[in-house]
Amino acid sequence: MSVKSGERIGGWLLAPLAWLLLALFSASLSLLIYAGALMTPEMLASLKTQSSSYVTLWAISCAFAVAMWYYTLWLTIAFFKRRKSVPKHYIVWLLISVVLAIKAFAFAPVSDALAIRQLLFPLLAAALLAPYFRRSQRVKSTFVNP
Repeated sequence: MSVKSGERIGGWLLAPLAWLLLALFSASLSLLIYAGALMTPEMLASLKTQSSSYVTLWAISCAFAVAMWYYTLWLTIAFFKRRKSVPKHYIVWLLISVVLAIKAFAFAPVSDALAIRQLLFPLLAAALLAPYFRRSQRVKSTFVNP
């Protein structure tokens, strides 16, 4: 594998990188919460008393958290390696984040103000960063490695 010398990660690319690192940290914390829930006997007993549809939804939510953590980790590593596929995957990652925020807005039993605040940041990030990753010369000259 050859490494082409493109531009270094800098300038406005530091903002998407920071967003990615924060998302990785947040996803890691959510996985710790799921793992903590599975390791406490009280939570396991509580899960056993729930209906099968609730347990299925909980398991699907846990699986999505693991998948999102893995995808975020992979994208972070690819970002640092300046892979050519990063711009497309970063846009897909932003859209998945928006879809997950909409899901939380629609189905989570939280107040509307909190749900809107949680939806606002992924929407704003997708609205600003997706066009930047599609059109920026800096992005095209930075992510050049296969």
